[in-house]
Amino acid sequence: MHILHVVGARPNFMKVAPVLRALKNRQGVTQTLVHTGQHYDPAMSAVFFEQLGIPNPDINLAVGSGTHAQQTATVMVRIEQVLQERTPDVVAVYGDVNSTMAAAVVSAKLGVRVAHIEAGLRSFDRTMPEEINRLITDQVADLLLTPSQDADANLLREGIDPSKIRFVGNVMIDSLVRLLPEAIRSVPAGTPSRYVLVTLHRPSNVDDCNTLERLVSVLCSMAKDTDVLFPVHPRTRARLNSTRKWPERLSLLDPLPYMEFLGLQQRAIAVVTDSGGIQEETTYLGVPCLTVRENTERPITVTMGTNTLVGTDPTVLTQELENVLQGNPKRGVRPPLWDGCSGERIADQLLTLDTHCVEQRSDN
Repeated sequence: MHILHVVGARPNFMKVAPVLRALKNRQGVTQTLVHTGQHYDPAMSAVFFEQLGIPNPDINLAVGSGTHAQQTATVMVRIEQVLQERTPDVVAVYGDVNSTMAAAVVSAKLGVRVAHIEAGLRSFDRTMPEEINRLITDQVADLLLTPSQDADANLLREGIDPSKIRFVGNVMIDSLVRLLPEAIRSVPAGTPSRYVLVTLHRPSNVDDCNTLERLVSVLCSMAKDTDVLFPVHPRTRARLNSTRKWPERLSLLDPLPYMEFLGLQQRAIAVVTDSGGIQEETTYLGVPCLTVRENTERPITVTMGTNTLVGTDPTVLTQELENVLQGNPKRGVRPPLWDGCSGERIADQLLTLDTHCVEQRSDN
């Protein structure tokens, strides 16, 4: 059985690593790893491969940056040739980035079976490009591997055949569990003992100067009482005024590799973010998470975990931060099957497609 994995951006890397590892020693399995190059900066790509123990990609499509249409179209054109040359039995796609949707559509049109890892998540906000990617990918996929039971419910409501849906748990947690001990040791010396960790990158927060200014004002105010560590995404840094005088306790950092950022998350008194993956990681770690968004495709982190949606209202963000500092953070529990074993369950399910591939070839 030949399984071709397609990844393109930082969130995909944490998800593919456990699956590659779980399939490595399975009998009769050949794997091909395709990196589309959607994230191409070494700080956002190469260092993650190294820290997660992911082998060098067999193929790099080097699509680079561009508009959503340009990036998606380039992936589609380049992945088509790869699929025709490599003839995989199954294409495994991860998450909700442009590379995921592009590879899924091309594979489906070529008659190659598609497995979507992290299927069924919905924000119900179609202004988010990721939501469009999720909807399209799940409609063309043959096997939908979900991280939480609310994702199963979303797929059933959309009319997906129940026989295609498998609840396998959150595979990104596998990487966290495996690397957390080393991540804790990797926290730089001199890191404050008490701090709030911040990451912002979504266009809705950083492209509008007024919104970004309001959020930064809250952080500056908070920095008077506690240290604030802010690894600045390249998208965000481009929009911040480099000449502004930041409070001494508001530390603007370069983007951090996975290991270092995970270590900082584990020790933070709270995390302020607009990232989907960080909502999940903080829930597992038991760290309060304040999500600067009006909605989330990971509602289980709110209903069961430590996540609170604060929108972009600075008053709400300020109040929730004060609750944490006063010793009243939100408590939560770990959702079912967020146990570090999802990679093995995914491998088992991918191999069930082997029978279907054989039957299909026999019919032809």
